[in-house]
Amino acid sequence: MAEDKKEMKFTDDELESLQTLQTNYQEKQAVLGQLAVQTILQNQRTEALQLRTTEVEQEYQTVQQEERDLVAKLNEKYGPGQLDPTTGVFTPTT
Repeated sequence: MAEDKKEMKFTDDELESLQTLQTNYQEKQAVLGQLAVQTILQNQRTEALQLRTTEVEQEYQTVQQEERDLVAKLNEKYGPGQLDPTTGVFTPTT
């Protein structure tokens, strides 16, 4: 014998609770989406910063090499010594 299934209606409070839950889920999903986008943007900024840091490190190394080259050139011309960069006076090492 088949059991009689009666339709039941949720109360207004129950329906309101279900709607509140659904709204809360939708809000949280939207916020999670916004956070995901912010994470992507932050990762892009981090990558750009890392790239620029690498570029500047290479430029710094170039400046260091230019310094070594200049020192070698001046040592070859004037010998070892000290240069006062404010006056331009070179004092040979004895």
